[in-house]
Amino acid sequence: MLHDPQFARTNPTQRLDRLSLLRFAAVSVPIYAAAQPVMAYVPAILSRDYHIPLATLGLVFLIGQAVNSLLDPVIGALSDRTRSVHGRRRPWIAAGGIAFIVGAAMLFFPPPGVSVAWVTVGALLYYVGVSATTTPLLAWSGEISGDYHERTRIASVFTLLSSSALVLALLLPAVADQVRPNDGPLRLTLFGGLVIITAVPGLLLTLTSQPDRPAPPSAASLALGASLRAVFGNRLLLRVLASDTAVTAGQGVRGVLLLFVVTIYFGRPEWAAGFFLFQFSFGILAGPIWQRIGTRLGKGRTAVLAELVQAAINFGLVFLTPDRFGLLLFLAFLQGLSQGSGNLILRSMVADVADAHRAATGEDRVGLYYSVFSVSQKLGGAIAVGIALPLVAALGFDPGASTNTSAALQALVLVFALGPAVAHTLAAIFVAGFPLDDRRHAEIRRQIDARDAVFASASTAPHGVPAE
Repeated sequence: MLHDPQFARTNPTQRLDRLSLLRFAAVSVPIYAAAQPVMAYVPAILSRDYHIPLATLGLVFLIGQAVNSLLDPVIGALSDRTRSVHGRRRPWIAAGGIAFIVGAAMLFFPPPGVSVAWVTVGALLYYVGVSATTTPLLAWSGEISGDYHERTRIASVFTLLSSSALVLALLLPAVADQVRPNDGPLRLTLFGGLVIITAVPGLLLTLTSQPDRPAPPSAASLALGASLRAVFGNRLLLRVLASDTAVTAGQGVRGVLLLFVVTIYFGRPEWAAGFFLFQFSFGILAGPIWQRIGTRLGKGRTAVLAELVQAAINFGLVFLTPDRFGLLLFLAFLQGLSQGSGNLILRSMVADVADAHRAATGEDRVGLYYSVFSVSQKLGGAIAVGIALPLVAALGFDPGASTNTSAALQALVLVFALGPAVAHTLAAIFVAGFPLDDRRHAEIRRQIDARDAVFASASTAPHGVPAE
């Protein structure tokens, strides 16, 4: 199918109403609501309350994450070329959504005496479902509008919903502790209830929200060499990927050390769960704020500004002392208002880079490009854990010790502050002077539209009659 009349009637520069965008991004709510619990709570509860060895669980979830990372580029490339009566993104999102729901249900509602096999199948279905849903969804989000600024607005809606879902998920442990403290099965039930209740309607809303255009006649090759050249030969894409890796690395260092800083450096264990909730609650406002800034300044300048703001906030953590918990709260408030700002803008830039590649080569690689963007995010998180924890340990900090020396605690704070500050500064440097602005992108879209019009005319011309 070369031509979708419904899509053809959609103005690529039309401003979509907020309700339509919320409906389109609806399936991201259960996915983000499940992400933090699966990473932080499910293994611990399955080990403590269901007596599955922690080492075994670690291996199971490591394999699941590896499968998730390896599948992203494969699914991205395949979805670029998928041809069906339902479009090219919908079939993947539908299948992935079903796998996600089944896998999440198995993880959050384990039977008494749950086996390792049950958890393994549940984890694999969960991670495969996440990959098969999110990669085509991100690609689709870059296709529902060809407008430079509208894409930033679409990305801001995803940021808004993901932040809201995360806040809801973080509220659940607090609710569970008020009912039955340290009740692991209750926490799993609450997490699972939130995910399942939002997943079914969310999936249906997303699948029926927007036209899904077919693969263009010049669909890109699936050959590994061609795909690698499309990624590693695209300097603009590599700059975006490098920036995003630095962003997520900075966020990861802060996230992995935050509990140590709150509970050990400040001696405030009662804030262990509440601090995340405090920061992420303000993060709900970040999407709309940075979407407006992006519309005014353009994506390249906004990405640089966002990362320099993040760097400055994290550098302010250098001035923490054990009696300045208020300063930590204030900086967390500012962090919340800028939360995900760089991710938002960079996510929107991927679609523009894919347009530039398509205009230059005729190859539609938006799914592939968003899949490697997802991999860069995971790589940044892995770098954070792989560097931050060994570094603070080498500097003398031991979270299991009854006491730590003042030098070790100061080293913890310095890594907590300077690690993200340096990472966000590098992220700004990688995209400084980014040449793909709104004017250049408008020219690119005109080239793509002109080429598509030629293909559409050729495909509808009667046999033997040349298209005018």
